[in-house]
Amino acid sequence: MPDLRGLGVSPGRTAGPVLLMAAAPALPPPGPPLSRRAGTAAVAAALSAVAAELDRRAGRAGGEARDILEAQAMMAADPTLLQAAEEHVVAGMDAAHALDTAFAEHRAALVAAGGYFAERAADLDDLRNRAVAAALGMPMPGVPDPGHPFVLVAEDLSPADTAGLSADVLALVTEKGGPTSHTAILAKSRGLPAVVACAGALALEEGTLVSVDGSTGEVRAGLDGPAAEEVRRLAEAERAELAHSSGPGRTADGHPVKLLLNIGSAADLAARAEGVGLFRTELLFLDRRSAPAFDEQVAAYAEVFAAVPGAIVRTLDAGTDKPLPFLDLPAEQNPALGIRGLRVDRLRQEVLDTQLAAVVEAARATGAEPSVMAPMVSTPREAADFAGRARAAGIRRVGVMIEVPAAALLAEAILAEVDFLSIGTNDLGQYTFAADRQHPALADLLDPWQPALLRLVEMCAAAGLAAGKTVGVCGEAAGDPRLAPVLVGLGVTSLSMSAVCVPAVRTALAGHTLEECRTLAKAALRPDNPGPR
Repeated sequence: MPDLRGLGVSPGRTAGPVLLMAAAPALPPPGPPLSRRAGTAAVAAALSAVAAELDRRAGRAGGEARDILEAQAMMAADPTLLQAAEEHVVAGMDAAHALDTAFAEHRAALVAAGGYFAERAADLDDLRNRAVAAALGMPMPGVPDPGHPFVLVAEDLSPADTAGLSADVLALVTEKGGPTSHTAILAKSRGLPAVVACAGALALEEGTLVSVDGSTGEVRAGLDGPAAEEVRRLAEAERAELAHSSGPGRTADGHPVKLLLNIGSAADLAARAEGVGLFRTELLFLDRRSAPAFDEQVAAYAEVFAAVPGAIVRTLDAGTDKPLPFLDLPAEQNPALGIRGLRVDRLRQEVLDTQLAAVVEAARATGAEPSVMAPMVSTPREAADFAGRARAAGIRRVGVMIEVPAAALLAEAILAEVDFLSIGTNDLGQYTFAADRQHPALADLLDPWQPALLRLVEMCAAAGLAAGKTVGVCGEAAGDPRLAPVLVGLGVTSLSMSAVCVPAVRTALAGHTLEECRTLAKAALRPDNPGPR
């Protein structure tokens, strides 16, 4: 079989035998109608079993995996889903078919809503498979457990699957998914090599020895035992070398580049980075029927500030594309282009006011001097308004995220209003190419090596240099050790990433002088050079 290539989304190399993901349960022919009491009890028991299993996995997980699993458990426990399934039982369906139909209806509604809602459709598919299996008395589908190391190959992976991976999983390869999918994010947090959007992966035969390169996206088939062992040996030598990586980020000739962390809570902190470049505060707000109280926010922020006094806090990044029940925002036809990020402030100003006050109180209690930045800023006026609010609250250093092309094009004017910029390459790529971040057929357009995206990064970095202000990158691109020298060559001053990516990025920067980084950047900006993938 010829070699395969997808998008490398979590760096590292390894080799091992292929095992395919266990298939979803097939629906048998419709069974005889159940009594209303028996049928409704059966669908309730199935959904309850799914929620309980996901809660159990969440209890064993940590960081982003825990948050994602808890969100999935909430979806399984949604009373509207149970009500829909019960209505189909009353109409004469058996429990399995009632659940299948209810999930199909919910899925269609999410896809029609678009944006963040459509991104959650894959999560519903996983919940459907688990619930139907429970109703049929079958084991819930999931990752195989052969008792030996293997490369997991699947059409796609749910958050529950990825978060519950055993130590025997060497690498992940999926036919679907994109660079910002749950598979990519969780694989990177686990340090597992991963390749997504890899066409033909499911044609690999079980037991075939393959090598996986999570940096280049290459999947080589047809290895023999000695060749696979050599790949693993070299990979282990690389990991051992990276384990000794320490110190501040800098190029070979000493040009400093701060290496920072993306975190959701204090649990994600690691000692080998130089600070926190992105504190995602929305994880504190997820699946809440009411906003977290002022004191609860203060406690969560203070826990991070006590460890990292100069952490950069991103204010709530939510809205109709990332719905939070307590916000009670109206539904939109195109939520990714609607009320999200800082735009929530247009309707619910008290949310930002409370958050800024909590940040200030947490800073006072810990003696810290955190910075804050707002997501989804589009104009200099929005940047000025946010900066005024934050400074009036008592925060000295204020920045904004650059996630839409309009902001990148006016970076110079925006920097006249704020102290720093942080480029979110995930959303900036989505809006630059008008490509849904979760659409598997468009994954190549979300590749951060795209020259058009890099040109926007260059514009922001040039504006920062002219103003004497810092410009960082905190999207998934920042954790790519091959792209990091390019970003530095474009003028970026800091890179913020998952903790597991820091050693490789530090080593990559140390292998290039600043002038070499600039040469790499010039090559990457060429329209005919979409990158090494």
